[in-house]
Amino acid sequence: MISRLDGTVLAARGQRLVVGVGGVGLAVAVTPQTSLTARAGSSVALHTHLIVREDELSLYGFETEAELDAFELLIGVSGVGPKSALGVLAHLTPDALARAVDAQDERAFKAVSGIGPKTAKLIILQLSGKLAAPVAAPAAPGSDARADVLTALTGLGWPERTAADAIERAAVAAPEAAGTTGALLRAALAILGPGARP
Repeated sequence: MISRLDGTVLAARGQRLVVGVGGVGLAVAVTPQTSLTARAGSSVALHTHLIVREDELSLYGFETEAELDAFELLIGVSGVGPKSALGVLAHLTPDALARAVDAQDERAFKAVSGIGPKTAKLIILQLSGKLAAPVAAPAAPGSDARADVLTALTGLGWPERTAADAIERAAVAAPEAAGTTGALLRAALAILGPGARP
């Protein structure tokens, strides 16, 4: 079993990285967020899950152990294959997934391709009590503004994970905007790209 890769990014295409390890290029399926941040020639460390089938070996890679744990729980749910599980993690962080399961929030899975209402109910039912509840951190300066901007961006159609990443990057790039909802929203939209459409 290949459980971890430490190597060099040889290529990033869509939701796949080619990682060079010991002279061998390994294709690894990843979330769009991981692919977007990968650069050819840069170092990468991924926690991995290898799926073995009669006609195929598929490797799935994650930046954190929490993502890997969530992926392994998801593929254990009836009707959820590895591609669908990866799709869930493209839209929901492990903490957001835990919150959705805890709150029995089927709507959280609405934007995930391949996950219909019945499968969403199964995920909630079968993962109940298996995901670590997110630990509430002390409120950071501007946390209310961040929460408001996250609500606004997800309401506009961006996946929660993409929106949260843009907010964090905006807060780092423009600390003076972090405490004001309007300024932080504008900064996050600028990071999300031209036209600012999901």
